[in-house]
Amino acid sequence: MKKNKIFSLLGLATRSRNVVSGEFMTEKAVKSYSAELVIVGEDASDNTKKMFTNMCEFYEVPMFIFGTKDELGHAMGKEMRASLAITDSGFAKSLTKLLNE
Repeated sequence: MKKNKIFSLLGLATRSRNVVSGEFMTEKAVKSYSAELVIVGEDASDNTKKMFTNMCEFYEVPMFIFGTKDELGHAMGKEMRASLAITDSGFAKSLTKLLNE
């Protein structure tokens, strides 16, 4: 149930253009301070997880490892996505609350 809510919120955020996805765009959003929250797929490579963990720690962006690459992509209506960044503080706050439960 909680998983469905999170994926629904991701879909809404995507439709309102408050999500960037893919490694390159996520990294760009974090480094330009526009990312409010980063989500990395559980089945992403260890290298990807480590890179985003270190980057988010340095830039002080909350990061969660959640869902599979397929689920994240599907929630956004796209192909598989290993990482994504939420650029809206409202969506980020709601997702953070659900992901911390």
